[in-house]
Amino acid sequence: MSKIVNGVSLKPRSGSAPKQIVLLLHGFGSSGADLIALAPHWQDALPDALFLAPHAPQRCGMMGAGYQWWGLSGFAPSALTAGTASAAPAIDAFIDRKLTQYGLTEADLALVGFSQGTMMALHVGLRRPQAAAAVIGYSGMLTGTADLAGKEFAKPPVLLVHGTADPVVPIAALHSAESELKRLGVQVSTHVSYGVAHSVDPVGLRLGRDFVAGAFARHF
Repeated sequence: MSKIVNGVSLKPRSGSAPKQIVLLLHGFGSSGADLIALAPHWQDALPDALFLAPHAPQRCGMMGAGYQWWGLSGFAPSALTAGTASAAPAIDAFIDRKLTQYGLTEADLALVGFSQGTMMALHVGLRRPQAAAAVIGYSGMLTGTADLAGKEFAKPPVLLVHGTADPVVPIAALHSAESELKRLGVQVSTHVSYGVAHSVDPVGLRLGRDFVAGAFARHF
C-alpha cells in the first residue's frame, strides 16, 4: 500500500489544538498545494479546524509536477471502481493516523474532494467504520457502489457541487451520483453552478463552507 506522508496544511486560526479536521483531496495531476487554497476562505467559519491537503501517493506521469490517486486512463465504470478501491487504503490509513494524533473521531472529520479527489472522498466516506461529519464533492463522480448492497454502512451527509460547463466531468455525473446516493439512503444536497467549468466558483465555495460548519455544529 502506498503511504501518504506529505502535503500542505493550515493550522487552526484560533491557535488552539484542532477540534476538527477538514481533509482536502485534490484532483488528477494536481497537488495538495492547489486545494489548500480553499482553506483561507473557510477559516473564519471553522476557526478550530485543521486543514490537511495531502499529495496523492503516486506521481502523475502525464503531468510532471502533479500527483494522482490512481492512473486515470478513462471513465469506464469498472476502471473507476477499481481505481478508487486501490487508492482508498492510503487515505484510510492517513485519516486513522491523524484522528489518533489529535484525539478526534469521525464526527470531527470532513472530507472534501475535487474531481478525482471527489471520487475518493465519496468512496472512502461511505466505507469508513463511522460516518464523517460531512462529505463534499466538487466537479466529480460517484464510482461503483455494488459492494454496499444489502450492507449497513456509513451514511455521512453529502454535498455535491458541479458546473454546467464542465468539459472534463460532465454535469450528468452530479445527477447520477445524487440519484444513486438517495437510493442508498444517503442524505445528499446538490448545487449546479451555471456556466462554470471544471472549477469551484465563489457560490460553491461558500456553500461548502456553510455545509461543513453546519455539520460540525450539529456534533457539539
